[in-house]
Amino acid sequence: MSFTGQWIGTYAGPANGHLVVNIDDVGSHYEGNASVLPFSRALPSSIFQFRTPSKAASQKFSAFTTPIHPHTLQPALWEDIKGLFSADVHHAQSVHATIELKNGKIHLQGNTEVGPYNAILDKAEASGESRLPGEKLSWAGFKNRISALSKTGFLFRGQAHPWKLCTSYHRAGRYRLSQFITRDVRQLHQKLSSLTDHYFDLSNPEQNGAFYSLLQHHGYPTPLLDWSYSPYVAAFFAFRGISKSLVSQDDEVRIYLFNHQEWVKRLQQSPVLDPPLPHVSVMEFISIANPRQVPQQAVTTASNIVDIETYITNIESTNNTTFLTAIDIPASERDTAMADLRFMGITAGSMFPGIEGVCEEMKEMNF
Repeated sequence: MSFTGQWIGTYAGPANGHLVVNIDDVGSHYEGNASVLPFSRALPSSIFQFRTPSKAASQKFSAFTTPIHPHTLQPALWEDIKGLFSADVHHAQSVHATIELKNGKIHLQGNTEVGPYNAILDKAEASGESRLPGEKLSWAGFKNRISALSKTGFLFRGQAHPWKLCTSYHRAGRYRLSQFITRDVRQLHQKLSSLTDHYFDLSNPEQNGAFYSLLQHHGYPTPLLDWSYSPYVAAFFAFRGISKSLVSQDDEVRIYLFNHQEWVKRLQQSPVLDPPLPHVSVMEFISIANPRQVPQQAVTTASNIVDIETYITNIESTNNTTFLTAIDIPASERDTAMADLRFMGITAGSMFPGIEGVCEEMKEMNF
């Protein structure tokens, strides 16, 4: 078994808290980062980056630690923020750790200037069935249910199967977003600049976000998850992935409903893709050289979490609020749903302006 993955658990020591570790295989060794999140808000959170000497099942490493500003949630110098904490609170400057794979878990033991720590971490799974029970509705029942919803506050995501929520970046087996930002995006910017009418200035936050959205809408794995303000656009994407001839009576498509209005109200949102702490942040990028974004009524969540569904449901339990629900519709109603959506103007031709979309639309009608 490999260390590669996102590993989550709790640590024990002079203070107790959550620990999230992201590790990538980089050839002859592993490289990773860790977020240390104390249960007590009276203590600072921190991050550290590390690399292992080899790819053996037991590794030792040392790393410098960086505290997180409790208000901006960004890396900071301890000298600049220690006044925000009690005088008896200290922050460790370094960690010396041993990690070992045992029975599919990472066992970590570490020492710092403020004392020893230990943790057992489980691997977050990117694939698999959703554990969120979906409300079973017919296509007609879905339309009735949607008509009774509040007209604001919800985002919708359609999937051809009740899979758990996970970004394409994490499903592809990548975990350190710093590599995506500093390597992947710059490579793609170099390649795509000759193909787009607009030159994207990646130093401009709005254009940088628009470039990420362009990548997402053209199939490159990103840490973004697509949603729509329209439940019917979401339904189109759910049923679109179902083959007309291979539908089983037991198959279901899923529409996720995300109360993003309450989520944004209750949880601090990150303006960047790779903050030092776990997050799911709602982002609405401007549309530049991306004619698909507007007709799809697209909005995005960005996340550094592999199992987004579990993260959201854990937040629900501490906030006593339901943010995420789902509706499951028989896949056998595909033809009826797609015909209704066509009358609404929701077709491949309208969702994907261009030759590809028109051909898909005509294929849907004629085959």
